[in-house]
Amino acid sequence: MSTLTLTLFFAIICRSWTEKPSDVSPPNIIIMLMDDMGWGDLGVFGQPSKETPNLDAMAAEGMLLPDFYTANPLCSPSRAALLTGRLPVRNGFYTTNAHARNAYTPQEIVGGISKDELLLPQMLKKKGYVSKIVGKWHLGHRPQYLPLENGFDEWFGAPNCHFGPYNNSNRPNIPVYNNSEMVGRYYEEFQINKKTGESNLTQIYLQEGLDFILRQTKAQRPFFLYWAVDATHSPVYASKRFLGKSQRGRYGDAVMELDYSVGQMLSQLRTLGIGNNTFVFFTSDNGAALMSGPKEAGSNGPFLCGKETTYEGGMREPAIAWWPGHIKAGTVSFQLANVMDLFTTSLALAGISPPDDRTLDGLDLTPVLLNQSHTLQSRPIFYYRGNELMAVRLGQYKAHYWTWSNSWDELKQGTNFCPGQEVPGVTTHEQKDHTLEPLIFHLGRDPGEKYPISVLTKEYGDVLSRISPVVELHKKTLVPGIPQLNMCDVAVMNWAPAGCEKLGKCLKVPKSVPWKCDWPH
Repeated sequence: MSTLTLTLFFAIICRSWTEKPSDVSPPNIIIMLMDDMGWGDLGVFGQPSKETPNLDAMAAEGMLLPDFYTANPLCSPSRAALLTGRLPVRNGFYTTNAHARNAYTPQEIVGGISKDELLLPQMLKKKGYVSKIVGKWHLGHRPQYLPLENGFDEWFGAPNCHFGPYNNSNRPNIPVYNNSEMVGRYYEEFQINKKTGESNLTQIYLQEGLDFILRQTKAQRPFFLYWAVDATHSPVYASKRFLGKSQRGRYGDAVMELDYSVGQMLSQLRTLGIGNNTFVFFTSDNGAALMSGPKEAGSNGPFLCGKETTYEGGMREPAIAWWPGHIKAGTVSFQLANVMDLFTTSLALAGISPPDDRTLDGLDLTPVLLNQSHTLQSRPIFYYRGNELMAVRLGQYKAHYWTWSNSWDELKQGTNFCPGQEVPGVTTHEQKDHTLEPLIFHLGRDPGEKYPISVLTKEYGDVLSRISPVVELHKKTLVPGIPQLNMCDVAVMNWAPAGCEKLGKCLKVPKSVPWKCDWPH
């Protein structure tokens, strides 16, 4: 055999060893999104009760990301950001009714996710993924905005928060859907006992997730499961088996049941032999709702304030990535990352090119996840509240261009987003403009944002000279989406959802009287 023939032979062999076969199935993807769960609620992040053994084990088997952020300190915009890979100010999930106001999707909201947006399940269809959402949707409850109209193949859950109960005359109870039709309402067919906190919803959501995983595994189809449970959102609930078990009270009971559920799902993946072909990511939609404390609020650990605010406690989230055989066990990455990265990362894992006709804010984290020594340098974190860029983080430094917790009027009425954490000049109760001289903190030395760096120091000047161009470029190139959260109307509430006729649950729709939604904070 000639030298040339041998060379070609070994070249072909080497290529066959190094190339990934084209028929290899892309990994399954599970995103577990908690509701109002704080950074400090997990044992692995220092919660002293140590009541999350399954999540702690998940972190030990995967990667912990202590510097992971949401895109907004409130539920609806953060969920829209996750599924589109875009800031709420780009995808339309914000309001222009007033400056720097948090807005979401209560029953009376007219808008929802724009048809101009591309959602993760729509993109994953390109590689044959079957997608299911279990739990809270919160991207609009009118028919055109529901999950099955936006790429999901299956849904079990509700379009709105589990507030209630209502009397069904001036406000209907929230419907629970199975796919495209309601199968009951909260506080009716799906009970939540506000007095005792008992509800079987988490167990129902767990079973829905387990069933979906089993069916898709048997069918040998790649799947995307978006498990968006809401037991830690006030009113907090847990099933009878978990009530009274936690040292932390009812909120801790809910966390313990969610931890158990995560353990059950990871165990099923192992039993089915698909653990090494399933990427799982655990996080939360925003910081713990401290205004619901002390009985129904979580912990944001060492961070300032909580939900509704752009301080660290409102936007830094617990985050764990798990993929046995691919993500090295027991690793910790201090990469600055956010929930929008899950969109781009999921596409990369599936082998799908991201859309090139729009600006994406999410980055592909696979180099970080699969090669833990790699970091994506100099990526900023933008902290938005409504239509205003409130703060920016670059490296260890965070610059506040605006500060505001909530109004004096709300504070006097008992609503406090920063209970026991007032920092003079920082947790302001009026919107304070710092754009000419931002408040700058070093989050490594001062994670609680208590000690602004003096403007007279060289450190301040050096940091400002690095952050200012990032802010200027962002603002210069930003093209805001059409705001979807401006208008409200009682006529669009959940009076007569699809399927209500079969159940005899249709309610009379009142006359349409649209108004501009009032967003107080």
